[in-house]
Parts: sequence; structure tokens; C-alpha cells
Amino acid sequence: MKTIKWAVIGAGRFGKIHARVLSTLPGSELVALSNRNGERLEEALREFPVSLATTDYREILNDPSIDAVSITTHWQEHHEVALAALKSGKHVLLEKPMAATGEQCREILEAAERAAGYLMVGHVCRFDTRVTLAKEAIDAGRIGRIVSMHARRNLPKAPGNIRLDKISPLIGDGIHDADLMMWFLGGQCPAEVTGRNIKIDQFQYPDLGWAMLHFGKDEAIGVIETVWCLPESVSTGIDAKMEIIGTEGKLSIDCANTGLTITDGAGSKQPDTMYWPMQHGRQVGALERELAYFASCIREETAPTVIRPIEAAHALAVMETAEKSASEGGAPLPFSFDPL
Repeated sequence: MKTIKWAVIGAGRFGKIHARVLSTLPGSELVALSNRNGERLEEALREFPVSLATTDYREILNDPSIDAVSITTHWQEHHEVALAALKSGKHVLLEKPMAATGEQCREILEAAERAAGYLMVGHVCRFDTRVTLAKEAIDAGRIGRIVSMHARRNLPKAPGNIRLDKISPLIGDGIHDADLMMWFLGGQCPAEVTGRNIKIDQFQYPDLGWAMLHFGKDEAIGVIETVWCLPESVSTGIDAKMEIIGTEGKLSIDCANTGLTITDGAGSKQPDTMYWPMQHGRQVGALERELAYFASCIREETAPTVIRPIEAAHALAVMETAEKSASEGGAPLPFSFDPL
């Protein structure tokens, strides 16, 4: 088996989760880390003593021995780093959201078309077993034609407050459900998007956002709820559920109940058991499956198909339209995205 040599660009909280997966992933080797903040880089190096550590990610891109990079920087830096990584010839796993704007997504798509390496955007929910089984049931026609989808992806205040000066709920979490709704509809984009936000605290972004996606061709409606100010007393780390109603049935995806509840003096909590839990000293779960899949695509010289770059661009553009609608008082806006 060919060993894929990886680097993580953006060795912050989520970058270190990527690094933990890659450091134990069979057939992969974590060889480099980058973070523009030297103190955070030093902190990461205490856990991952790689051979190359730098505050300038371009050093990684200039190293011909490195095959692939995970880009886990702040989302508004994705555009710059992804373009440089694709130009360098590396294979690129770019965390979602793909970029900050639809125009930036177009530029990344064009760069990916010219690039020697593959690009995959990290929409981890497509590697969640519960979601993929739901997709199989939908594709098999078990619930008929989809007419209604309602998703919620809500967080308690503490993790929400950490994020609200960095990213909005709709862009940060609603993008997952926008992507899944379009995926479940066979790649269909909405004809019209409506968004509303409510600001409670004095953060840069609103504490909660809702979006409605109207899929005109099949007359299906998708409603996305993202509330990042649940009380701390809730037991779940993320209250994520989706209900899909079809002409001949329905299905529900429950990602809030993790199957494990721990009660102690601080109350009851349900730790993550699906996305990136630690098990036997390894970071496993859906993220491990995602990175393993991309590594196998590189090894087999086959472009990834579970999530294609254009689909990731659509998800960002839909949420961008929802945010624009919210800023204009909730007026419904037509959706369009021309990748050319």
C-alpha cells in the first residue's frame, strides 16, 4: 500500500482533530503542521512531533515529498490557501464551508479543474452512517417523492458563544443540512431561498438563523433551523435531527441522541459517539471514514464522488443567499449559481 504523506494547514482545534486521525490512519503519515499563530503551533507540536512545522503554509506547499493537505484554517482563509495548494499540485481536503462567497467558490472550482491534485470539501455528514442509510432508502424509492424536509442543528450557549465571533449559525451548521437536502433530492438546487436571523448577544454574528429552501421542480420545501443559544442544561452536545416526508412514507435521522449518557455531579451529558470520538487511543468515526476515503481516492488515482466540489459550492451559495435574504428582512430570493 502506498503511504500518503499528509500535512495539516491550520493546526487549531479542528486541525488537531484532523491530525489525530491522520497520525493513526493506515496507509497515511502525518509529516507536517502549519499555523500562523506560533504559540498554537507549539502546542500542537507537543502532541504531534512532525518533521516540518511552520507558521508559513507555503513551506508545506513547496515541499515535494508531501502528497496531500488538510486545510482547516479559519473559513475566510479557505479561498487563499486552497488556490495556493491546488496550484502547488497537492491533493486538497478543504474543510467546509468551501469559501466565504460564491465568487470565491467559482475561483476554487476553476483552479481544481486545472490542478494536478484532487479536491474534496469536508462535508463530514455524508460519511455519517445514519445519513448514508437514509440516502439509500430515499434512492430506493421507499418514501416516494420528497415533499418536506425539516432539519435542526442546535448548540448550547458555551460552544455556540465560542463560534459566534467567527461564523454565523447558518454558514457554520446550516450548510450541512442545505447540502444534505440537495443530496437527498439527487443534486437539485432550490429555486428560491428565504432566511431570517435573530441576534440576542453582542457577538459579531446572530445567535440563531432559519432558512427555507423551495425546490420548485418537485415542489419540495426544506426548513433549516440553527440555534446556537440552547441552555447549558441540555444533555446533548448538538441537537441535530432531520425529518423527511415523502409521498409514500417518511424517515427521521436523529444525531442528537448519541447512545451514551453520562450523569455525574454536573448533570447528564451525551458525548459524541459518531463524528470524531476517541476509541482505544485513536480518533475515529465519520471524520476518519472521510479522510480514509480521500486517501483511497489519491492512492487509486480516482476523483472523489461522495462529495464533489460543485456540490460544496452549491451548499455555500445557498447559505449565502439565505444570509442575504435575512439582511433584507426575510424577502424570498431566487437562487442561481453559475460555476463558469
